[in-house]
Amino acid sequence: MSASKLEDAPTTENSGAMPRHIAIIMDGNGRWAKRRFMPRILGHKAGVETVRAMVRHCAQKKIEVLTLFAFSSENWRRPEKEVHLLLELFVTALKREVKRLNENNVVLKVVGDRSAFPDGLQQEIAIAEATTSANTGLKLVVAANYGGRWDIVQATRALAAEVAAGELDPAQIDEAALDRHLSLYGMPEPDLFIRTGGEERVSNFLLWQLAYCEMHFTAALWPDFDSDALDVALDSFSKRQRRFGRTGDQVEQGSNA
Repeated sequence: MSASKLEDAPTTENSGAMPRHIAIIMDGNGRWAKRRFMPRILGHKAGVETVRAMVRHCAQKKIEVLTLFAFSSENWRRPEKEVHLLLELFVTALKREVKRLNENNVVLKVVGDRSAFPDGLQQEIAIAEATTSANTGLKLVVAANYGGRWDIVQATRALAAEVAAGELDPAQIDEAALDRHLSLYGMPEPDLFIRTGGEERVSNFLLWQLAYCEMHFTAALWPDFDSDALDVALDSFSKRQRRFGRTGDQVEQGSNA
């Protein structure tokens, strides 16, 4: 497996640390199927099995949050039949996995614009979230009909509404004010971003939240990405020094000066 990282990306404050939050673009399902002369939907089904393995491994590693990019706001441009099958697969996976997630103390949260989804899918999402809401283990965030620009725009609209209602002075708008309206509010920002499938871009995923995230890219297609591959990414993360604008000497000395 080949892997690379963006040049000069900042890394973790404590060398050897584990990320609290991992965000993944699960790319390559269709190509995985095509290479095997199979319908693309079978690649997506194989990808669901990888999701299950990743959730299990992250829970074992005591990762706090795992965010998966399942369906972007741009994916509606795909062939209508594939979109329909993807939505059906989403419903099936929710019905099949919610009991397992609950038994394993996993909290499920779906972020994105749900209004475009069929009523049945919206209902299954609500049921799954309610069923797992009291759990205290890994938080599994599924980004569906999500886009980073959409997230910032909807947060901006919420702030504008507060200003219009006289509840907020425009001078009070800062990063924290915007952040409280974003989809991942209340969760630690992603420390480690992983993209499978060989592409090296963020593709409108968590644009605000990835500002200081470490990047790990791999050529492995998502159905082939296993716990060993995740451990490679975690090992790479553990060796990086996250400076957040400071010098390396300051970080090593534990100084904020």
